[in-house]
Amino acid sequence: MITLKSTIRLAAVALLAVGAAHAQAPATQPAEVNPAIGKASRSAEGELNKSIGELNNVRALISAEKLPLAQELTSLEEGVVQLRKDGDKVQRLVDAGALEIGTLKAEIKSRQDELSYIGSLLDEYARTFETKVGVGEMQVYAEPVEKAKQAVENKTLTPVERFARQTTFTQLTIKRLFDVVGGMRFAGVSVDTMGAVLQGQFAMIGPIALFRADSGMAGIAVAQVGSVNPLVRQLEGPLAGSIGTLVASGEGTLPLDPSRGGALKALVQKTNIVHVFEKGGPIMWPLLMASVAGVAVVLERLLFLLNEQRKRSPKTLAKFFVEVGKGDLAAAIAIAKTSKDAVVVTLGYALEHRDQSLGHALVYAETRALKRYRRGIAILDTVITLAPLLGLLGTVTGMMASFSVIGGDLSSPGAITGGISEALIATAFGLVIAIVSLLPFNYLNNRIEGIETEMLAAGEQLKLLVETHPRGAALTKRAQEEAEEEEEELTLRVDPYHGTSTSLGGS
Repeated sequence: MITLKSTIRLAAVALLAVGAAHAQAPATQPAEVNPAIGKASRSAEGELNKSIGELNNVRALISAEKLPLAQELTSLEEGVVQLRKDGDKVQRLVDAGALEIGTLKAEIKSRQDELSYIGSLLDEYARTFETKVGVGEMQVYAEPVEKAKQAVENKTLTPVERFARQTTFTQLTIKRLFDVVGGMRFAGVSVDTMGAVLQGQFAMIGPIALFRADSGMAGIAVAQVGSVNPLVRQLEGPLAGSIGTLVASGEGTLPLDPSRGGALKALVQKTNIVHVFEKGGPIMWPLLMASVAGVAVVLERLLFLLNEQRKRSPKTLAKFFVEVGKGDLAAAIAIAKTSKDAVVVTLGYALEHRDQSLGHALVYAETRALKRYRRGIAILDTVITLAPLLGLLGTVTGMMASFSVIGGDLSSPGAITGGISEALIATAFGLVIAIVSLLPFNYLNNRIEGIETEMLAAGEQLKLLVETHPRGAALTKRAQEEAEEEEEELTLRVDPYHGTSTSLGGS
């Protein structure tokens, strides 16, 4: 098969041959052409036409094969693009996986630390559990306690098995807490005062452990140093029978007080305010007087405000302003004299003494009225400031007493704790008095500010009504003129040479 390259080469040779033949023939004899040259020319032309045809065929073949190749190339390029997208997606997944793996590792490390910490707490709980149980209870919990202690020491156990043992023991102790509420009974062994071992049943009622032997002997169980089995102190008579019935049936009345009255005494002392007061030391008396003064002021002021609130009459105030607006000041003053409303009385007093200056009269009347409202507030403020200082003084004196004992005889630790108790009680009482007094103090001040604001507003309204009414304005102007005249007369009395000019050393 002739290739495209060889066809083009033959066509070029034929064209060169034809061109050479035309160049060598005489121009004057076109009809007389050498037969060999003509034959070669015709052969070359035929070859040329044949080559052109083959060239056209090759072009058609190329055109026919170009489209599938382009399509295949496009398909391959699309595949490459898709593979790149898939590669980017895989890379993102790898990066996200690496980040998530790091997060998971950190979380696993945190959980491992938490488990280690919890395991340490559970191990410590198991080791100190014996100190938290009652008399004889270790006969029931000895085996679980031993397993929980060995869980950490046994290296053959997996972390899951070790944690399972510890949680099992913890669940058992939680169940014990619910069983202890209201009393708990369990079978066990005890020893009597003669050293004989007794089989029987225990009953835990709070801190008290009772025991009833199978033989019928009953008594109080107490712990023995160095022995798991407790010692039973046998009781005689009806007392032993009551204890035996209580232990056997789980119902009944506890017939004794093993604390010998100590529990009742502690309860009374803990809840007796007189005992707490005495423990506070001598500084409690000034605190008591301050508290009484504060309570007295608060009660008196609350009753005063309640009484003043009962006397308030918005209708009377409105009627007073109506009369002032009409210019009938005498009627307004008469209304104020018959009213018990503090605001109306204040305005009436100012209106009645308006001769010099209505503004000054209002200020004086408001000051006189507010003085009644502020009575006792200074005492309450003093109590709020003084009570914490007295408590601090009690703290200092109590600590001084404690340190004096520390520096001297240490044989009585109760004296040391007594001084600390005195310091804390005095401080607590001082703070309580100040805090309790602060709340009504702020409330009273708020009420005083409210009535003061109301009086100021009413005073401004009164001044506006008097100044805008013709008759009232004339009266106000006349009062101002009289005030100016009196001021000028007073000035002349003080300085008789006022208004004259003198010259020293002149003629």
